[in-house]
Amino acid sequence: MSQERAIFAGGCFWCMVQPFEEMSGILSVLSGYTGGTTPNPTYEAVLTHKTGHTEAVEIIFDNAIVSYGELVALYWTLTDPTDAFGQFQDRGDNYRPVIFYDNGEQKRIATDSKAQLQASGRFDFPIVVAIEPSQTFWPAESYHQGFYKTNPTRYAQSAQMRHDFLARQWGKL
Repeated sequence: MSQERAIFAGGCFWCMVQPFEEMSGILSVLSGYTGGTTPNPTYEAVLTHKTGHTEAVEIIFDNAIVSYGELVALYWTLTDPTDAFGQFQDRGDNYRPVIFYDNGEQKRIATDSKAQLQASGRFDFPIVVAIEPSQTFWPAESYHQGFYKTNPTRYAQSAQMRHDFLARQWGKL
C-alpha cells in the first residue's frame, strides 16, 4: 500500500468529511486547521480571524486505489469554487477554499484541474480557489471529528445551503 496525503479547505470542515470518507481507498479523514501562523489553534481561536488558519480536512489515502486527481475532482463538487471569501453561509478567511499540495505533482494536478474547470464554462464567474503549499495541519477538537455521524441533525441543518447549491450546480452526485 502506498499512502499519500491531501489537504482541502472548502468552508466548514464538517461538510467535507463524509464524501471523502465514502470513497474507496480512503484510510482516514481528519478535520482540522491549517494555513495560519498560530501553533495548536483551537476552534475558538480560529473563529477570531487572528490565527490565519482555515478549516480543512486532511485525507490519508491509498494511491493504488484512488488517485489524488480523483480527490481533487470530488473537491470541486463539494464547494463553490467562485467564492474566495468563505463557503455558503460560512463567511470569512477561516472558511476560504484552498487546495493545499504536498509536492510538485499534487500542485500540477490541482493547477491543471482548476484550469480545466475554468475552461469548462460550468461557472459564470472565475474559479478562485487558492492552490498553496501545505503547512502544519492541526487536528480539530474531538467533538468536530466525524460530526455528520455524531450530530446528524445539526449537520443536516448546517449543510443544507451547501447541498442546495451543489444540487443546482452539479445535479445529483
